[in-house]
Amino acid sequence: MAITRPNALTNASALTKYCDGVKKLKNEFTGPTTSDLGVPGPSQQVSTYDLFVVWHVHAMMTPTPAQNNPEQRNAAHRGPVFPAWHRFMLRQLELNLQRVLGDTSFGLPYWDWAADGEGSAQEQLKSNLWKPEGIGGSGDPITTGPFVFDSSDPSSFCVRIDTDSNGDLQQVKRGLARTLSQGIHTLPNKTDTANALNALPYDASPWTVSSPGFRNQVEGWPNGPALHNRVHVWIGGDMSPASSPNDPVFFLNHCNVDRIWEAWMQKHGRLYLPAANAPAKLKGHRINDKLASFVSPPTTPADVLDVSAQYVYDSLSV
Repeated sequence: MAITRPNALTNASALTKYCDGVKKLKNEFTGPTTSDLGVPGPSQQVSTYDLFVVWHVHAMMTPTPAQNNPEQRNAAHRGPVFPAWHRFMLRQLELNLQRVLGDTSFGLPYWDWAADGEGSAQEQLKSNLWKPEGIGGSGDPITTGPFVFDSSDPSSFCVRIDTDSNGDLQQVKRGLARTLSQGIHTLPNKTDTANALNALPYDASPWTVSSPGFRNQVEGWPNGPALHNRVHVWIGGDMSPASSPNDPVFFLNHCNVDRIWEAWMQKHGRLYLPAANAPAKLKGHRINDKLASFVSPPTTPADVLDVSAQYVYDSLSV
């Protein structure tokens, strides 16, 4: 039976449960070490949560194609695979959260940032999401909410792996950083999401940040930063670099992107491009190509187009 993914803005208990699960995964160490993952420095165990951080960085640092790639398309972004790769990642996190919470009915909550984006710039900063009883607010490091770092408490939320100025993985020990509304003053709004919902086709040549269609629109490159990209910039701090899953709001953001994609497919059909016989330079983005992964057996975009047997959303109104 499919689980239901709820709205974090209207379901406080689901958000609280999400935060609890994240903290459990952050303090779960099942064996992999920084040495195993090629992170410089002393060999340290890597938490289950931090494996998702490393996975995202690896995908961003894997150019597709490896050469002659002026628009820097990578294994998870700036090309057709963007919604499918993140859908796969979200589902792996959701399954791990169900496991540590002991609740197979748990659904990953989404943050409907377009609903918050309907308010003024000041109202957006006052969203329930950023309150202490939500996920905490702004700061470097943040000082409110469930993800505050306390150097005297080894179980508190600690950023342990991020990226340096070259995008390479490094070990750190610090609190989570957010600079809400400093990089850009407002979030996307419902006009923006409605425009994405009407965008056709799914994707098109040149399969980059210059492409017409839904994928590029929802990723947020045209007239950007917009939609997904704009959310990252608006939050700032740890949501800015390739190690952006360090901030648990990353998954709330991408869950909403996934919800918009699901709404688009229910309107236009479960369509995906490029096809399996597209040129080799599109390897990693074609419908039957394996999605980059090291936390789970890889799957393909074709395998994640219909997830209705696994989960549904409480609302597809965007």
